[in-house]
Amino acid sequence: MTGEPPPPMPARVSAWSVYDVFTLAAGAQLFIGAVSDKQFATLCQVLEREELLQVPDFRDNAARVAVRPQLLALLGEILAQHRVEDLAPRLEAAGIPYAPIVRPEQLCDDPHLRQSGGLVPMATDDGGTTEVVLLPLTLGGRRPGVRMPLPKVGEHTDAILGALQQAAAH
Repeated sequence: MTGEPPPPMPARVSAWSVYDVFTLAAGAQLFIGAVSDKQFATLCQVLEREELLQVPDFRDNAARVAVRPQLLALLGEILAQHRVEDLAPRLEAAGIPYAPIVRPEQLCDDPHLRQSGGLVPMATDDGGTTEVVLLPLTLGGRRPGVRMPLPKVGEHTDAILGALQQAAAH
């Protein structure tokens, strides 16, 4: 891991005006999704920038989508003045969808992931356990768990090589 920021979200036409990753103070990154008129108004209140609600180009989602690059640039300037640890609780309380962008090793500290049951113990090859992140989906109303422990070094080598030899012979 180089510590470099992730690449920007892909450029495309979006049906939502605010659905992007922003860089906050100290370089922290935060995804924010304010996809309805009500959510945009709430975001403006959280950011203490209610004057944005008076801008004709921001009157509704369709108008905001038409000027999305400019809106995102403006929000980027505003959000760069905020610290993620101060803003996240306010977004949470207001019901605005958001997610800090973190390194994989930081996921174990994510309260939403913990609350959702997205972290589970898994046996390691040395007989211990570690927490792993589950896939963010459900099948038949259940979240697929860990199927088997990590294999020991070389544990499946013979079976894999045998399968490769058999495939090469055909």
